[in-house]
Amino acid sequence: MTVTKEDKQKAFQQFRTAENDTGSSAVQISLLTQRINSLTNHMRTNTKDYASRRGLLRMVSRRRGLLDYVRRHDPQRYLDIISRLGIRK
Repeated sequence: MTVTKEDKQKAFQQFRTAENDTGSSAVQISLLTQRINSLTNHMRTNTKDYASRRGLLRMVSRRRGLLDYVRRHDPQRYLDIISRLGIRK
């Protein structure tokens, strides 16, 4: 259910805007997407895990807020991020 160190490094390399960028919105969105996908698989087998469901919904909401921010400030980057991550609009 967690994101490994190697997965984080991959996300940093793919979505960073500068050499030491680890906190830009694109990087945060990609890390949240990895955690959401992992937790979604967990929820498929553990349907009554309501605490994890609440955490999942919170992560989805946080990612939605970050995506809205990127869409307001740079629409082309928004389209690039959702296409690279496979997120629907």
